[in-house]
Amino acid sequence: MRLSTKGRYGVLAMVELALQYGKGPLSIKEIAERQNFSDSYMEQLFSALKMAGLVKSLRGAHGGYVLARDPNDITVGEIIRALEGPIELADCVNGEEGFTCIKSPECVTKSLWKDINDSISNIIDNRSLQDLLTK
Repeated sequence: MRLSTKGRYGVLAMVELALQYGKGPLSIKEIAERQNFSDSYMEQLFSALKMAGLVKSLRGAHGGYVLARDPNDITVGEIIRALEGPIELADCVNGEEGFTCIKSPECVTKSLWKDINDSISNIIDNRSLQDLLTK
C-alpha cells in the first residue's frame, strides 16, 4: 500500500486551512503557492474534500476555502479516505464485495494484514489536524 499524492497533498492543504482557522478563507491559489502545488491539482482535491463535507467554499472577491469544522474535529483518516477511498492493505482484509480469495479459509496471513490495516486506521483516525499543528 502506498499513499498517493492525493492523500499526502490533501493533508498538507488541510493543514494550511487549519493554520488559517478563524481568520478567513484561503484561495486555492494561495494554498498551491504555499505548498508549491499546481492550482488545477488543488482544485481536484478540494472538490473531493468539499463533497466529503470537510471544507466549505466562500464566494466573492475575498472568497476561498475554510474548514467545515474545528481542526480538532477533523481527522487525518477522514481526509485520506475522502481523497483515496478506503484504507486497504490487502483486498481480503475489508471483505470487499465481489472479491473472493481462494486461500481465504486457511490463509495464515489474513490476520496479519488485518492487524496492520487496523493499526494504520487507528493512528490516522485518532490524529486530528490540530494534533498535526501542535506536534
